[in-house]
Amino acid sequence: MQYNANAPYLTETHLKISKVIDGDSIKVVSQFSKTEKEIRLYGLDCPETQKSRKLKEDEMKTHVAGEFLLKLGRIATEFVLQYAPPGTSVTLITEQINPVDYYGRQLAYVILPNGDCLNELLLREGYAKPMNEYSCGMLPTFQQLNFSAKQSGKGLYAYIGNF
Repeated sequence: MQYNANAPYLTETHLKISKVIDGDSIKVVSQFSKTEKEIRLYGLDCPETQKSRKLKEDEMKTHVAGEFLLKLGRIATEFVLQYAPPGTSVTLITEQINPVDYYGRQLAYVILPNGDCLNELLLREGYAKPMNEYSCGMLPTFQQLNFSAKQSGKGLYAYIGNF
């Protein structure tokens, strides 16, 4: 499988989604070893689904009420559940230059069985915004996808102009 990740990159197959944590985090399990790990999607951020320090930061940055941001986070999570529910086989692509986030979660592009990238799908449909906190080779493309979704009022942009 070829994807426009920054080389060198690691490709992992024979994984299934075991849990959708929120719009930008999932758990996957190896079909062989049965080991489970948490994955943070590269290059994007979705609103939070639980009260947290990050929710307070997002409230201050966006000037949007936390309860409304939580509702948007639940909508983004439902979108992921619609396209990549538990049991979905996925391929992960991780850029070796920046493989983990601040919390030690593996960063990855999540490729669905039909070849679509879940990261791109979330941005194209307006359920996430691009994030440059972690190096990501696809960031310029993700920014373009987000701009188009925002201009079209797709996904969460149907409710609010900025989240």
